[in-house]
Amino acid sequence: MMAERTDSATSPPRRTGYWRLVWRQFRKNRLAVAGLCLIAFLFVVAIGAPFLAHERPIFLVLDGETYWFPNLVEYPELIAIDFRAWEPGDQDYALRPPVPYSPTSHALRDRLQRPSRNHWLGTDDRGRDVLSRLIWGTRISISIGFVAVGIASVIGIFFGALAGYYGGRVDAIILRIIEIVMCFPSFFLIITLIAVLRPSIWNIMVAIGITGWTGIARLVRGEFLRLRESDFATAARATGLHDVWIIFRHLLPNGLAPVWVSATFGVAGAILTESGLSFLGFGVPPPTASWGEVLKQSQQYITFAWWLVTFPGLAIFVTVTSFNLVGEGLRDAMDPRLRQ
Repeated sequence: MMAERTDSATSPPRRTGYWRLVWRQFRKNRLAVAGLCLIAFLFVVAIGAPFLAHERPIFLVLDGETYWFPNLVEYPELIAIDFRAWEPGDQDYALRPPVPYSPTSHALRDRLQRPSRNHWLGTDDRGRDVLSRLIWGTRISISIGFVAVGIASVIGIFFGALAGYYGGRVDAIILRIIEIVMCFPSFFLIITLIAVLRPSIWNIMVAIGITGWTGIARLVRGEFLRLRESDFATAARATGLHDVWIIFRHLLPNGLAPVWVSATFGVAGAILTESGLSFLGFGVPPPTASWGEVLKQSQQYITFAWWLVTFPGLAIFVTVTSFNLVGEGLRDAMDPRLRQ
């Protein structure tokens, strides 16, 4: 027993992985954890939008026939039914979403209604339910944010890795390209690209992505300048490994930490940019639901339709703040000087 106790007492401590240390430090920041929980909630809302807000039921029994997920599957025999006014018979049954309104269906007799029991967040100038459009707009905002940042990250990592690893003339050329792109105001450059490419959700993703890669490229370049002279990089070159293998297998995994932080802030910026574009009429074309598009409708009715300003503006503010809090928490957790 004494030998076992001595061995256990003298055994070396278990090594903790880097990301486990980062997560342990991240959990100490309550605001960052709250922001992460809210982002997870937005993901659930975006994925489950057809089950949360739709005029078609989730499950339907009509005239002895059973229909699974009419909100997802287009049944030919149900096309002519107006489910907003439809009521089930004695032998019928319908399981409706919590918000039984489609984001694109309108009813002019219900236009500009205040928040009520039927329309929890009111209606817009065409009688469309604001809550339904905000729920479906979550899918647009989240997808644009992550896809645009993904495009920017791929471009930034590629050019930053080349500049940092090779240095010299390659570094000088890439730096000049970065400086030229940064000279143009990004928002106006995006508007110019959208005007050329025509407004659509994919063109907006591409426009935001190809104008937002410069910051990531500079971060990756700085990391590669530090890592290319390290011992493991020198050993990899001495063994005759190809530059592509050294860059993407050895250096890049060790230099991605700042990219994660920058990408988190980038998602918030992309969501805010898309909302601004939609507010100005350059964003996602109607009738597609978007937070900025709902906010745009409030321009003509801001004096009395306060719900058209408050709820989409609050959604944008809370979402952008959540991503910024997560980004700040991740930045502090990755800083070894702040780690206990």
